[in-house]
Amino acid sequence: MAPRLTRATMKTGLDALAAADPDLARIREAIGDPPLRTRAGGFPALLQIIVEQQLSVASARAIWNRVEGALGAVTPEAYLALDADGARALGMSRAKHVYAGGLAEAIAEGRLDLARIHRMEDEKAIAALVELKGIGRWTAEIYLLSAMARPDIWPVDDLAIQAAAGHAKGLETRPDRKEMLVLGEAWRPWRAVAARLLWHYFRNVVSARPIPYTAAEQ
Repeated sequence: MAPRLTRATMKTGLDALAAADPDLARIREAIGDPPLRTRAGGFPALLQIIVEQQLSVASARAIWNRVEGALGAVTPEAYLALDADGARALGMSRAKHVYAGGLAEAIAEGRLDLARIHRMEDEKAIAALVELKGIGRWTAEIYLLSAMARPDIWPVDDLAIQAAAGHAKGLETRPDRKEMLVLGEAWRPWRAVAARLLWHYFRNVVSARPIPYTAAEQ
């Protein structure tokens, strides 16, 4: 099982990526190192990532703040006490409320053991998470990247990372999943560090400049 990223190991990863890829070295020089943003694991983290699915950062943050305010302690039991009308009032779509309720039930009933998942190798952990309705590969990867701080997670379906990678590489179109997988091969075993750098680049450069394709920040 891969160790958690720390500030020290992330710098090691950034140095390795810059040595291996002149484009990543250039954007690192231009914008500096990305922050090591992590979140505590468990139900609150997975619920927050479900909230974030297909939303802008600002919209997701607003909904999450309302969820935290309504629930107080963000536990499976607290969420299960929230009915559909209450969830809708917080900004949760019907589908996301169903997904969140299913997640809460699975944890409360012991069918989903997140402590066990934290001990798994990357692909096994992702496979275990995506068995639950509403948790696709992107959601599972973001959980491993942000809550488990794994160093080699590569969320190729993230639109912001796709846009930033395409911009950094001077591509005319946003790279698709297959192209992103190829790009990421050169960045092993630090693909999660590359993802963090590309998110940093997207927020600071790409989203502020006209680019020849559409990007949506996660």
